[in-house]
Amino acid sequence: MEKKVIRIGSVGLGGIWTGVHEPGIRRSPDLELVAICDIDEEKLKAAGEKYGIDEAHRFVDYHDLINCPDVDAVDICTSNDAHFEIGMAAVEAGKPYDIEKPITMTAEEADILANATKEKGIKNMVCFSYRFKAAARYAKDLIAQGKIGKVYHVDMQYFQAWGLPRVDCPLAWRFIKNRTGSGALGDLGCHALDLVRFVLGKEYTNIVGHTGTYVKERKLEKGEGVGQVDVDDFCNYMADMEDGVSASFQITRFGFGRGNYQRMEIYGSEGAIVYSLDATPGLEDEIEVCSGDINADAHVFSKLPIPQQYYSDQMQSFADILNGVGDGMPATIFDGQANQHVVDTILESAEAGKWMEIK
Repeated sequence: MEKKVIRIGSVGLGGIWTGVHEPGIRRSPDLELVAICDIDEEKLKAAGEKYGIDEAHRFVDYHDLINCPDVDAVDICTSNDAHFEIGMAAVEAGKPYDIEKPITMTAEEADILANATKEKGIKNMVCFSYRFKAAARYAKDLIAQGKIGKVYHVDMQYFQAWGLPRVDCPLAWRFIKNRTGSGALGDLGCHALDLVRFVLGKEYTNIVGHTGTYVKERKLEKGEGVGQVDVDDFCNYMADMEDGVSASFQITRFGFGRGNYQRMEIYGSEGAIVYSLDATPGLEDEIEVCSGDINADAHVFSKLPIPQQYYSDQMQSFADILNGVGDGMPATIFDGQANQHVVDTILESAEAGKWMEIK
């Protein structure tokens, strides 16, 4: 199949777009940014001038971008509360889309979007970005090959620090429930859920959650005064997975000294793997392995070089999906749907204070 250059229209020009999506589109020889959309007209104008998008292809209304004949595929980078309606509009227009996580505000919305996407046969990708880390893909392959035997335990941490009082972050949309759905859970915890599920290749069956909020008021982004924080600052949860795997998670925006820190420890009958992100200054993702009697008895974990075959790029992967040459590793809308069901169950469990079956 001959590859073609796909013309991308991006909706939402915030931090995730400027930091991840736009650079990825620019790197890809198979993608071209042709249109942008944002409700903030000043931001829209500035982005248009910076990235060379003419005024005719700058939109305030996402419907106009989706219906633009020059747009082949839609890149959805908005706040969580807009994901569902923009995703549905792309599906109704018959246009492929990639979408940030969590895909919707509720499992019910996730079901509707996933079913509509399936019915129309729309190509799609959910931006669970840590699936593209080489160390995670290497760990997944080692486990699939049986290198650590039967997996018993997984412990996953995802720590950031920008919620701490010393940072003095204002009341951004990520702290407002009707715009984000949940706090640290939907922001960081859903990534952790997907990463563990991806690496192990197993589903969650039962879960129990605990959430809390340390800073209950924050200064308003515009004007004077403060507003209420009504989402979680941290979320801890334990899960049962298929084949008897026991998993535990610690998620927080109050991890002093951390940037975008992740650590996943996986323990099996014949070995153990440690995946980490942002743990060593100057390095991104790393993998350590303990295998064999000698290393086990000496409690030695060895850091492994990561073979080139495990490196990948998120936006290039979207292009590959659209060109029919994807590797099957990125998350689809159905992975996002499964993830949202787990997120909703964690919130329900935290409220009820008991273990719950994933619905």
